[in-house]
Amino acid sequence: MKRKYFGTDGIRGKVGMAPITPDFVLRLGNAAGRVLARAGKRGARPTVLIGKDTRISGYMLEAALEAGLSAAGVDVLLVGPMPTPAVAYLTSALRLQAGIVISASHNPFDDNGIKFFSGAGAKLPDAVELAIEAELERPLQCRESRGLGKARRMDDAAGRYIEFCKSTFPSRLDLRGMRIVVDSAHGASYHVAEHVLHELGADVVAIGNRPDGFNINRNCGATQPAALQRAVARERAELGIALDGDGDRLVMVDSRGVIYDGDRLLYVIASDRQRNRRLRGGVVGTLMSNFGFEQALAKLRIPFARSAVGDRYVLELLNKRGWQLGGENSGHIVCLDQHTTGDGIVSALQVLAALRSGGLTLEKAAAGARLYPQVLRNVRMAARFDFAADRGVSRAVAAAEKALAGDGRVLLRASGTEPVIRVMVEGRSRRTVEKWAAHIAAAVASAGER
Repeated sequence: MKRKYFGTDGIRGKVGMAPITPDFVLRLGNAAGRVLARAGKRGARPTVLIGKDTRISGYMLEAALEAGLSAAGVDVLLVGPMPTPAVAYLTSALRLQAGIVISASHNPFDDNGIKFFSGAGAKLPDAVELAIEAELERPLQCRESRGLGKARRMDDAAGRYIEFCKSTFPSRLDLRGMRIVVDSAHGASYHVAEHVLHELGADVVAIGNRPDGFNINRNCGATQPAALQRAVARERAELGIALDGDGDRLVMVDSRGVIYDGDRLLYVIASDRQRNRRLRGGVVGTLMSNFGFEQALAKLRIPFARSAVGDRYVLELLNKRGWQLGGENSGHIVCLDQHTTGDGIVSALQVLAALRSGGLTLEKAAAGARLYPQVLRNVRMAARFDFAADRGVSRAVAAAEKALAGDGRVLLRASGTEPVIRVMVEGRSRRTVEKWAAHIAAAVASAGER
């Protein structure tokens, strides 16, 4: 069955436009509640936890979900603004049937979305998502008054999650003497991240921690780290940590203002685990992971595999291979020995633990991973076409790969969200990479016009 609403990371869109409307989200909550009620233990009322980020639309969508679930006979725990990985953790720790996050991650405030976690704190299985979509085709149903679900607020959710995050940092280590700037992107981590670091001993300067419903991800956070760079310099800090709006993405900055993306941070964690004989198997990246990162792991004899783009696919490949560590260059890092999903705070703590245990600066710890220049060109197409079968495109790709002489990479893929073909070329020389990216993009554009 083809998905109608669910994408690779839940349901997302512009608020007020289908499907992110109060009537649809009411029906979604009702449909999900009916599916969960069927799957639960007989005679036991299912309970679902709902968290959200700091967007103004979260109030409206939270109320709609709560009403739909209650009508289906499902109890609801409301935790308010909480990071996506916190919802995953709390759902598992409290032995609930599911967790729901209202968030559009790193998108602007006028977007929003709904994503689900299973009772184990993992992404919802495909079969359950398809069952929810099937229920959406049926009329909304309301239980009789005796069978309606109840809702209550959970006041200690932030404290529980803070303690969980701290538990992933080695007890023999602390962060005393380290000055750290943390940017929460005016998002769901605004009341959590600084407390985790402070309670581990760090001298913390918090920015991006005053959400107003409209400023989430605006000129701050992991997708726009310039504010963090300025704050690290101004505060003379050793490090800066930037999260995105829902707290599952991480970027770091060192004392010189150099930005470290997901590839380099993943290298720091992987090399530390290998040094301490804690690395199980290898590392999973994606099709967009830098070729220099792959080569750096190869020098350490750490196996590497690529998944499709998206943390969902990283998790699938990790589970398939029985490995524990993976991520994307965008900053989604998954440490399955610590959490069931990607977690920006937990990932930052793994990097900090590697620095403390090795007595290293971030610059030195990441020195082995020298990333190649990477150029991305988006070629807008009037209609989708099979670029792999076009001779002109194939010749351009072959010429580029010959010029790179095995010391670089070419990737073409169709966007899943807009009518463009993404052309990516990377190699040692930026001039060479830019030249061949432009050449291939021109070949793709020409083929699309024929």
